[in-house]
Amino acid sequence: MASITIRDVKTILTAPEGINLVVVKVETSEPGLYGIGCATFTQRHLAVKTAVDEYLKPFLIGKDPLQIEDIWQSAMVSSYWRNGPVLNNALSGVDIALWDIKGKLAGMPVYQFLGGKCREAAAVYRHADGRDGQELVENVHFYMEQGVRYVRCQYGGYGGRSQKILSPENSPPGAYFDPDAYARSIPKMFDYVRDKIGFEVELIHDVHERVAPIEAVRLAKQLEPYRLFFLEDPLAPEQIEWFQMIRQQSSTPIAMGELFNNPREWTPLIVNGLIDFIRVHISQIGGLTPAKKLASICEAFSVRTAWHGPGDVSPVGHAANIHLDVSSPNFGIQEWYGFSDVIQEVFPGCPELKDGYVYPNDRPGFGIDIDEEKAAKYPCSNELPRWTLARTPDGTSVRP
Repeated sequence: MASITIRDVKTILTAPEGINLVVVKVETSEPGLYGIGCATFTQRHLAVKTAVDEYLKPFLIGKDPLQIEDIWQSAMVSSYWRNGPVLNNALSGVDIALWDIKGKLAGMPVYQFLGGKCREAAAVYRHADGRDGQELVENVHFYMEQGVRYVRCQYGGYGGRSQKILSPENSPPGAYFDPDAYARSIPKMFDYVRDKIGFEVELIHDVHERVAPIEAVRLAKQLEPYRLFFLEDPLAPEQIEWFQMIRQQSSTPIAMGELFNNPREWTPLIVNGLIDFIRVHISQIGGLTPAKKLASICEAFSVRTAWHGPGDVSPVGHAANIHLDVSSPNFGIQEWYGFSDVIQEVFPGCPELKDGYVYPNDRPGFGIDIDEEKAAKYPCSNELPRWTLARTPDGTSVRP
């Protein structure tokens, strides 16, 4: 076979479930040989598309697609300014697609290039919500009956939704919530849930950076009796110095990293033993290449993985997560959104969930594809999700 080069790079935008997804397709000079990668930054999808089409594509044409490490390193620094979510996601789309190509060319699934399987499948956690304790417990039981042994519990979404909000006149529109009322409600929520279901299922809660740092410390302490599997994102990335105070005062396990972009954000938390799970959005940090390195760093410091896996990760990104999960000795848990029929039509080859475990398929590469004609039937929207416009009762704009 003659030397293979990158022939074309294109961005595919699609929203089969109303959530903007970004997929990058890298085509090679070998007929029929291409790879796809996740570059999903839902709220800035057009910026990612521009970065891929206008900058990475001309940078990549003619390069050897098997030189993944060199392409990642050179592309990362080619803009000089680096470690931001737009450029990281653009690079991720290319990076994951290159791993897909390598697997297809070798006739092997990507997890084989990561050292092979440590386990056959990855245990997942699902999201249970409720307007009150009874509805929440019913939804937890729903997942338990499906074999799921890890469930995230929320009252009315991030920050809660049932609080009475009194705002000043002429306050701007937004997704209003009361951080203090929310924080008071969570220990009561877990007291009710544990009383009804006991300790036979692992429970998780996502703070989503919705409280002041000192309140996060207090909440972690209050939740100790309910033995959470972990408390997720109790602080914003800009507040990492507060993790030491949480660790000093609470034994509640902590998961962090959904919004991380830069290695300097996660490194001090890992090496100083301040978190128990890393849960970055792998396209947000640049793709599979940095994620596999991050998993190894975490292993050295006894931190487990819990990669970000909501609806605003494309099925290609979910597949990459699963290949990391089954090949990482320090795998902890995988967040799982679930694939609807329409998603599976657009993305044939999605990983399968069975009895609380998700399995990669054994096809070459990541084993997943995209039907471009069907994807085109579901155009993206350029409207911001309302939950990103979070405000406290007095109208102050806060982190969502």
